[in-house]
Amino acid sequence: MRYGSTASTISTSFTGASAIKSKRVVFDDGAETTVERWGSRGPVVLAVHGMTSSRRSWERLAAHLEGRYRVVAYDQRGHGDSANVAGPMALPRGVRDVEQIVAALGEPIDVLIGHSWGGAIAIEAGLRIPVWRVAAIDPMIRQADDSWYCEFLDELRDQFAAQGAARDARIREEYAQWAPVDVEAKVHAVRAMTISPIEALMLENPPELWDLREQIAHYDKPLFLAMAARGEGINDAATLDALERNHASTVEIATFPGAGHNLHRTAFEAFAEALDAWLART
Repeated sequence: MRYGSTASTISTSFTGASAIKSKRVVFDDGAETTVERWGSRGPVVLAVHGMTSSRRSWERLAAHLEGRYRVVAYDQRGHGDSANVAGPMALPRGVRDVEQIVAALGEPIDVLIGHSWGGAIAIEAGLRIPVWRVAAIDPMIRQADDSWYCEFLDELRDQFAAQGAARDARIREEYAQWAPVDVEAKVHAVRAMTISPIEALMLENPPELWDLREQIAHYDKPLFLAMAARGEGINDAATLDALERNHASTVEIATFPGAGHNLHRTAFEAFAEALDAWLART
């Protein structure tokens, strides 16, 4: 089994309160992350966050699913409590991290869900791990072009110029329109973060190696794509057109009018209702 050699390096029990538990996981290259679990009953939903987010970005969804599902999430490299992990940031490495998180959990995964970069990882990993169904929130279907990254990096340089409490205050001010739990999750995500992991996502992922259209065209299990409104998300019109024309019968695409890339935060009620309906159907 491909995960077997890793399991021995992973702690086997969660610690903390009954509703929220966490443990450290060591990947096969020595990098570490924190895995957090919400809920005490129901099948497992494994969640993978996107750029400049952290495991805590799923806390609101976990509260919504309380009593029906347990939600498990971890910090991706360079983010949250793994801000000091330099990488690597290639998409296949992110997929391998999911495989090893699944091995560490040691129990079946019902739903694998991801957002943005994490959505791309979820789509790829969903074809490699024993999971029943996959959901992706405005996933990065194709590698973004360098101009997109350069603009994003400029924004982050400005944002990250503040340190410590000053950075926390700035994040709270800039995202004040979000629900308080999502604001504090964002604070956690970027408190110690640098621009290095975002630069690495640009440099370590050639466009020809990051294109999920073919996988989506032949996806062999239920896949829910929750997409931002056209012009508001991370995917260009050509990519969206290709998805609509050519996707497997197992794939359901839901577009949220007026919603942007962070629709699971800014249009949470509509997203949660659509997710619930898809879960019930599949």
